[in-house]
Amino acid sequence: MLRFSGGSSAVVLVALAVLAVLATGCGGGADTAGEKAPTGDSAKAGGASSSGKPAAAGTVDFDTVFTTEERFKRALPDPASMAGWTPKRAGADIEETPKPAAECGADTHWDCTSVADGDANFEEVGERALFDLVAYADKKAAQDACRKEKDWSAKYSKADVPPVPGVESHAYYRNAGGLDGLDLTMCLGTVIAQVRLEGGGSTLDPATAHSLAQVFVPRIQKAAAS
Repeated sequence: MLRFSGGSSAVVLVALAVLAVLATGCGGGADTAGEKAPTGDSAKAGGASSSGKPAAAGTVDFDTVFTTEERFKRALPDPASMAGWTPKRAGADIEETPKPAAECGADTHWDCTSVADGDANFEEVGERALFDLVAYADKKAAQDACRKEKDWSAKYSKADVPPVPGVESHAYYRNAGGLDGLDLTMCLGTVIAQVRLEGGGSTLDPATAHSLAQVFVPRIQKAAAS
């Protein structure tokens, strides 16, 4: 079962089949994959602003603020776009009263000022792929959080994941809770998007992280333009 929670305390249970419907009904069908995830031209640069117009200079950029469950559903990978992977869970949490930057301060966690977040998790032969999307009230807040996250992650070993065109990104290997993982963080528009590989059967292959990012980024762009 998949959980999508909104701005109140209510919890909405969504069957896995709903995401399959969203793949066609919400523009996700064009992102279907082969084994694990597609590569190639699926993640060409050229973002969308809140008006739906392409961003300048091939940069993935937009002013859209992600504060609805529907927008997260469109942005997060679904079973149709992750052929070969088994969906485990997905959800979104919209903050009723986001914290202002002044209240968060300079030393707090990088997601302190976020207005919403969502995630979708998949498994394939002992390997887990986790997609996280953290939304902010505007691009400046997102950029500030991106800088803070990059400074925070500098203590970890760098992973050589090829960049997605037009997207600022960095990747690193991380051990958390006794579980090794590879984290790819991408900063675009008003959000921070992360792809994580982990699991006992995972090789933590940078190429896999890159191909998954090429599934994720176009979906975020479409959700921002919708």
